Amino acid sequence: MSRPTHADQVTSTAWNRRRFLAFTGALPAYVLSTQHAWADGKISFSSNPFSLGVASGDPDHRGMVLWTRLAPSPLLPDGGMPAQTVEVTWEVATDDSMRNVVASGTQLATPQLGHSIHVELNQLESDRWYWYRFRCGDAESTIGRTRTMPLPHQLPDQVRFAVTSCQNYEQGLFTAYEQMAADNVDMVFHLGDYIYEYEAGRNGKVRTHHGSEIMSLGDYRVRHAQYRSDPLLQNMHAQCPWWLTWDDHEFDNNCACDISEESGVDSLSFLSRRANAYQAYYEMMPLRLRQIPRGSDMRLYRSAQFGRLAEFSILDTRQYRTDQPNGDRKSPLNEAALDPTQSMLGTKQRGWLSRNLIRSTATWNVLAQQVMMGMVNRSGDPDNHQFSMDQWPGYSHERMELLNYIRDRQVSNPVVLTGDIHSNWANELRVDDRQTEQGLVATEFVATSLSSGGNGPDKPKNLDAVLAENACVKWHNTERGYIRCDVTPNSWKSDYMVVDDVLKPGGKTFTRNSFVVESGSPKLNQA
Repeated sequence: MSRPTHADQVTSTAWNRRRFLAFTGALPAYVLSTQHAWADGKISFSSNPFSLGVASGDPDHRGMVLWTRLAPSPLLPDGGMPAQTVEVTWEVATDDSMRNVVASGTQLATPQLGHSIHVELNQLESDRWYWYRFRCGDAESTIGRTRTMPLPHQLPDQVRFAVTSCQNYEQGLFTAYEQMAADNVDMVFHLGDYIYEYEAGRNGKVRTHHGSEIMSLGDYRVRHAQYRSDPLLQNMHAQCPWWLTWDDHEFDNNCACDISEESGVDSLSFLSRRANAYQAYYEMMPLRLRQIPRGSDMRLYRSAQFGRLAEFSILDTRQYRTDQPNGDRKSPLNEAALDPTQSMLGTKQRGWLSRNLIRSTATWNVLAQQVMMGMVNRSGDPDNHQFSMDQWPGYSHERMELLNYIRDRQVSNPVVLTGDIHSNWANELRVDDRQTEQGLVATEFVATSLSSGGNGPDKPKNLDAVLAENACVKWHNTERGYIRCDVTPNSWKSDYMVVDDVLKPGGKTFTRNSFVVESGSPKLNQA
C-alpha cells in the first residue's frame, strides 16, 4: 500500500477535523457561559480537595494564570467530586503570609472541565513576586508563589530559568525538582512528555502507572492526576510560573498530525482520542482560555517576553507536522527527508514564527521546542549516516529554510531549547550542519530527560565517534536532570544539572557541565 502524499494528509485531516468540530467546537463558549451559573458554595469534604496542588503559568507583565483542580480522590476519573458546579475563591497577596491581599475573587469549577480552575489575572504590577491560594467550602489550598514579567520596553539585568522534559513516572523519581526548587528560578520551561500514555508496568522500574494504556477522557485525567500527585513536582509548580508545551506522550508516541505510529488506526478514532488527551491536558495545566481545545485541535504555540532581554517562541512540533519520512526509522538524509513538502510546523505556525522573529526587539530570541534541530549522524560512522526522522533532520528542507531566514534577517542571538531525546547535547547550528565551512547561525541546548530511561550512563559507547563525525556537537551526555539558564544582556550561561541516581530516594543533583554564549556570537564556550 502506497504512503499517503502530503496533499492527501492535509485533505483528510481538514475533512476529519470539520466533522469532529461540528460536535465538539462549542467548549470555549460553554466555559464562558458557566461562569454565570449557579454553584454550591456550602460544599464540605472528607479529604483534601486540593490534593493536586496549585500552579501558575503563562505570565506577562500584567499577570498570569493561576491553576488548581478539585480532586479529593484524584485517581478516580471524576476526582471524587460530585457532578455539580462548585464555587472556588482565590486570593493574591504581596507577601507569603497572605496578609496584604491585592486581588481576590470567585470562579466556578465545573464537572465538564474536571472541576479545574484557571484564573487569568491582568492588573498586577510588573516584574514582582506574588503569592496565591484557593478556598472551597471548608478547605484551603497550599500557598503558591508566582511572578509577573518586566514591562515589554524594559531591559532587565538578568533572568534565571530551568528547562526540562520527559518525566516517565515508572522509570525514575522526580528527584531533580528538589534542586530546581532550590535554584530559585524565575520560571520553568517544560518541553513535553509531561506524562506517558503506556499501560501499567510497561516501563516499571521504581513505581507503576495506574491502569491500561490511556484512551478515554477519564483515563487521561487519572494519569495526569497520578503524575501531579508527586510531591516534588507539585512543590516545583508552586515555586514559580511555568511555560508548558507538549510532545507526543501527552497523547500517543511518535504521532504526526492525525497519523498514529501504529498501522490500521482510523483517523476519526485517533482524533477522538486526541480530543480526550487535549481536554485533560488543558484541565491539568496553568493555561489561558485561548489555549482551550476546540475538539481535537488545541493551539499551544505562543510567545513570551521577559522585557527586552529575551523573547521566547514556544512551539508545537507535533500537532501540525506531516508524517515522518522513511517509515520513522533512522535514515540517511535522502529524497524523502529533504522533500520540500515535509513540514514540522505547518503553514500557520511557520508564518507566525517568521513574523515573531522579524518583529522582535529582544536581545535574545529563543525557540522553546521539542525535537533536536542539530543534524546529527547518530551512528558516528561517515560511511553509514543515520539521522532521526522524528527530529528536525526528517524535515531538513524546512529546517534549513528556517535557519536561512534567521541568518538573513539577522535575528539577534538565536537560541534553541530542546527536549525529547533523553540526553544532553550542546550544539552549534549551521544552515546545513553537514557543511562545516558554513558560518554558525544559532546555538542549541538540549535538555536530557528528568526521569525517562532511568539512570543513563555518563559516556555513550560511541561518544568519541559521534563527536568526531558531527562538528555541530560540542558535548553529549546521557544522565538525567535539567538545564539551568542564567541570561544577561551580555551573555547566556547554561548549566547542565544531572542526578546521580533517579531509581531510589536521596539522589544528588549537581552541575555536570556549563557553557557560555556571548551576545553577538552563537559559538559555545566552556564555562
